[in-house]
Amino acid sequence: MKITEVRTIVTCPGRNYVLVKILTDEGVYGVGEGSMNSSEPAVAAMIEHSSQWLIGQNPFNIEDLWQILYRNTYWRGGPVFRTALGALDIALWDLKAKALNVPVYELLGGRARRGVLCYTHSGGGSYDEIVEDVQRCQEAGFRVIRVQHGGYGGPGILGHDPNPIEGFPAIPIFEPGGYLSDTPKMFEHLRMALGDEVELCHDVHEQLGPTDAAWLARALEPFRLYFLEDPVMPEEWEGLRQIRSASTTRIALGEILYNREHIIPLITERLIDFLRTPPMRMGGLTEARKIFSVAEMYDVRTAFHGAQDIGPIAQAASVHFNLAIHNMGVQEWVTYPDAAYEVMPGACTFSEGLANPNPGPGLGIDIDEDLAKKYPFQTARLPIFRRWDGGIHRH
Repeated sequence: MKITEVRTIVTCPGRNYVLVKILTDEGVYGVGEGSMNSSEPAVAAMIEHSSQWLIGQNPFNIEDLWQILYRNTYWRGGPVFRTALGALDIALWDLKAKALNVPVYELLGGRARRGVLCYTHSGGGSYDEIVEDVQRCQEAGFRVIRVQHGGYGGPGILGHDPNPIEGFPAIPIFEPGGYLSDTPKMFEHLRMALGDEVELCHDVHEQLGPTDAAWLARALEPFRLYFLEDPVMPEEWEGLRQIRSASTTRIALGEILYNREHIIPLITERLIDFLRTPPMRMGGLTEARKIFSVAEMYDVRTAFHGAQDIGPIAQAASVHFNLAIHNMGVQEWVTYPDAAYEVMPGACTFSEGLANPNPGPGLGIDIDEDLAKKYPFQTARLPIFRRWDGGIHRH
């Protein structure tokens, strides 16, 4: 079997996604994904550039092909490169599993559990609204629920920039004082209303510096969070030592990490409890196996990022991986627009708190290329924040 073609598909069925299909001379093909919020064209170009090293190769030799792709670029770092590598690697695992007529998780060691524990997002404009939303999520089967008071920044949002840049969305104004004051009060109310059995987590969205994050982690200790997500920016990972020395609140980090050089010290120095970097972002299932073998020795578990900026194919790769490893923690779970499910038929399913892949060989998911063409790429921009005095906030 030889690889004959690599197709890159950029589509926007509700969100922008970068998809890849690796074809062979025997008719078997594999699908992967390299979506990257607001950087999709860059990833697509990197996939197309890297794919030249795959033509004519045996797709079964996944480790060897990973090393070829990794080392032939010479400039190996960066999230764009790692995501492109992840897309191609996931497609190779899908292809091989299809050729052998088994699910991908069988190649990773087989099932270690009957399903993948998932968490969902909950929130509201008042504490009582949050309680009601959490209860709705519980009724839907979720046992782990992320809670937020309002949107990004919550009560720290003071309004919007009065002089926005033309053509860009209005920039919110954020001050940490209101957010820091409100968050412990929110959790106190939730625990009083909901009790201790439901697992609650919270996302700081990297809006705090190490000192404020340490204060918050300690203030939240009485409410026993499942984890506190992204308390600081990854660039400030050394500040996690300050948070660790102040609190025993569990920390999840890594949504925008990608290189093993950044990730391994967080694990070996026991600075995090959950790693959020999904297989797609770190270079695919091949790299994820190696990193999480190390993580298992330090009791660091998965909490893979899985918001809608990561599509159904990357979601499926995360679910297959989580099914097969011992140190699985929890999977962020979202549903997608109908159009996304139509472009990528065969997505994973959720029932009674657990996710499972679509039955069948490979990842269990496919790409409708003709339908994907009906949803062209749409330029999108991520939110940023200003402080009250007009300066750009840290995020």
